[in-house]
Amino acid sequence: MIRLATVDDAASIQAIYAPFCLSSPITFETEAPTIEQMQQRITKLLLQYPWLVYCSDNQVLGYAYAAPHHERVAYQWSVNVSVYIHERARRMGIGKSLYTTLFDVLKLQGYYNAYAGVTQPNIPSMRLHESLGFQHVGTYKNAGYKCDEWHDVTWLGLILLPTAPDPKPPTSIKLLQNTNLQRIQRM
Repeated sequence: MIRLATVDDAASIQAIYAPFCLSSPITFETEAPTIEQMQQRITKLLLQYPWLVYCSDNQVLGYAYAAPHHERVAYQWSVNVSVYIHERARRMGIGKSLYTTLFDVLKLQGYYNAYAGVTQPNIPSMRLHESLGFQHVGTYKNAGYKCDEWHDVTWLGLILLPTAPDPKPPTSIKLLQNTNLQRIQRM
């Protein structure tokens, strides 16, 4: 089942994310956030953006979320997206399900573009994003140093909606949740 995350999911989300911080260049964070810090991240993003979790037998096996692409107002129709899956649940289609649902919600909110930064090398993530229609938009060469080497970050973009003149500002996930709660929870 895919549903909106709550602060009660922070410990499970932190447990999925922490190994990436400690021993992998997939994220450039070098220290795992605490559960309290993860609660703050979830709370902050859920004011405007969707944060979804995939649950099976009451366990969070993965999560995906959107965040601002940039803070300036003209960027408000674009988001950055991320997905993380528990190590025992990879290659089961959970990432694709989370992303597909996330993109459906983002479209309902009125977002036009989604971007994802993928630290290289990361063939599974590149394949996932490409399978969903993401296209290469650029590469930041030697963008970060972690795990004793420099890493490029490839940026990928996905068009969620065709552009339109005079777009309305995107609807917050809170407002969407209040008006379309059942639809979101079924996705």
